[in-house]
Amino acid sequence: MTPDLKALPAFLAVAETRSFRAAAERLGVTRPAVSQAIGGLEADLGQALFRRTTRSVSLTEAGEALHRAVAPAMAEIGTALRTARDRETRPGGQLRLAVSSIAEEFLAGPMLAAYAAACPGVQIDITVTDEEHDIVAGGFDAGVRLGEVIEQDMVAIPVSGPQRQLAVCAPAYLARAGRPAHPRELARHRCIGWRPAPGVAPYRWEFAEGGRDFAVAVQPEITTNEMGLMIRLALAGAGITFGMAESFRPHLERGALVPVLEEFCPRFPGFYLYFPSRRNLAPKLRALVDLLRAR
Repeated sequence: MTPDLKALPAFLAVAETRSFRAAAERLGVTRPAVSQAIGGLEADLGQALFRRTTRSVSLTEAGEALHRAVAPAMAEIGTALRTARDRETRPGGQLRLAVSSIAEEFLAGPMLAAYAAACPGVQIDITVTDEEHDIVAGGFDAGVRLGEVIEQDMVAIPVSGPQRQLAVCAPAYLARAGRPAHPRELARHRCIGWRPAPGVAPYRWEFAEGGRDFAVAVQPEITTNEMGLMIRLALAGAGITFGMAESFRPHLERGALVPVLEEFCPRFPGFYLYFPSRRNLAPKLRALVDLLRAR
């Protein structure tokens, strides 16, 4: 029996929300309607797509495989339909972006404010996240990340110049503990590190010497997933921290923080707006691309 394609939106909604109730709210239908659609799809395919308990819903192996195959195709279909509807019209609808928390220049305000002024009919929805998002499966129109971690099958538009990571500390800490001459000396310094989530190892600090990259697994006395806290701790003299130079710039300019190990901190490609390669971009995304290229 040919599966009912009308059940696919219900399948995607449950797969992404892990909830029949939330899926029903997203689709604007009743929960029994969602359950019926999923049940019919599972019957047509002859296998279960979800594991259901009284407390949770999760994908089976077959469900995971179907989601990987269907989500990008449905996103492309949705984009094609919206493009056909919006052709020859002003940009409108919702523009969903997944943006790295360290994309300081993009998140600073002026660029997004200029887009909002040029496209008053667009509702801009920004998720600031450092998770490795599949923007298509997540329902995002585009993302902003460092160019070195963007998949090669994506279209990428630069939104910043080259970037640099720096190790910095307060002058008071430097006077007290001395200046490290090489990254390997960080082991004897108090360090303030970043981790993406509890239970995950702290981020390795990356340097270069003689044209070769290397990483140092510092043992930070303090770890957090919030760059602002790292900066405040460094300003208070708690130790050396490491991050994007742009995040530290205001404090470096007024001397509240000073860089160390600069000769081991080369520049690298900056941030890019990226999205799947599509023949026809939705007007709302096309307008953002045109603005970035003009700037």
